[in-house]
Amino acid sequence: MNNKSFVGIKKLTLVCMLFPFIATSQIKNVVSTHRVFPKIDKVSEFEKAITAHAQKYHTGDVKWRVFEIQSGPDFGGYQLVEGPSSWEAFDKRGNLGTEHTDDWNRTIAIHLTDRQSASYSVYVDSLSTVAIGDYSDKINITHVFPKPGCGPKIVGIIKDLKKAWTADGSTVAVYSANSSGPTQYALVTRYKQGLKEKADGFRKPFKATYESVNGAGSFDKYLENIREYTNEAWSELLFLRPDLSSK
Repeated sequence: MNNKSFVGIKKLTLVCMLFPFIATSQIKNVVSTHRVFPKIDKVSEFEKAITAHAQKYHTGDVKWRVFEIQSGPDFGGYQLVEGPSSWEAFDKRGNLGTEHTDDWNRTIAIHLTDRQSASYSVYVDSLSTVAIGDYSDKINITHVFPKPGCGPKIVGIIKDLKKAWTADGSTVAVYSANSSGPTQYALVTRYKQGLKEKADGFRKPFKATYESVNGAGSFDKYLENIREYTNEAWSELLFLRPDLSSK
């Protein structure tokens, strides 16, 4: 073997050894969400400003998907979703610079109330029935908050739910909150066929589907587990606003 071939083999071996670490560091399964609430009399000004800001500062890896919250306790708010990305990318993102921050404060923040929230969530492939990037324009988010120490129990409950979602064709993406307040799992139902999926008769009764894959009497046990292991659960409808989102 000549020296050139030996060097080539050494380089290939090094790449193969590093590949698992490179692949792990580039997993794009993290999303950042920022919820804001415009003043009632400033909605049109807010929407105009958020559109201009997104097109100027939120493209490529930091692009936004903007949702309008249609129901629930956060009705009237807007959810700005950035990602999916990796933790490394968020680490390097920073605040996108002084010009970006000044534009936010000058053109958007002036139209907002003091109410807002921000969070990071990690997509959980093993609990989901739809790929992270397989989106829909209308979604339902069910927020599930386990009691302290009961996170693994909730994961087990969701695993059984996944069997039923798979059986009846429901497309649900599951996210786990990370460094964002109480332990939370967000079950995001993506209505690929629109809100008609919510109508009675569109699918078999969920209890029947659940017991067909988890056994007779399993649905009552599921309800018992929810009562025992969760602090709270609530849901909401959100509609994508492509006109406000990054292009």
